[in-house]
Amino acid sequence: MEATIHKFYTAFQQLDYTTMQSCYTPDAVFSDPVFGLLDGNEVRAMWEMLCKRATDLKLSYGNIQVLDDEYATVEWVAVYTFTQTGRKVVNKIKAHMRFNDGLICEHSDAFPVYRWCRQAFGLTGLLLGWSGYFHKKLQLKAKTGLQKFMNQ
Repeated sequence: MEATIHKFYTAFQQLDYTTMQSCYTPDAVFSDPVFGLLDGNEVRAMWEMLCKRATDLKLSYGNIQVLDDEYATVEWVAVYTFTQTGRKVVNKIKAHMRFNDGLICEHSDAFPVYRWCRQAFGLTGLLLGWSGYFHKKLQLKAKTGLQKFMNQ
């Protein structure tokens, strides 16, 4: 598990989405506050899209906790410019991962979405980023963008 976690985040630091994708089982699932729930093909496409679009990503990770034979957590921080608004984001994330045969089969990234919205959208995020309506619109836009990327 730890080796896969190191492989995944080291590849992410290098924007090596192919190596990141190889860390997942074919039927893996992923979820986070921005993209919502994604299936295996969407997970792999999301990482490819994020790596290809990254212009100034700085990523660090640590505090890996192996909880048992299947589960682990890791804390990571992504610092980047949100391309839609040009605003700098510092996102502190806790990943929860479940493993099967050394590969990630379930992955969820947890972070305070309101804090992320304030950074990514500025005043709009401050005023609306707390609302369920804004979160649903955010997820819809993220998923629509991912589908467009996958169809190219």
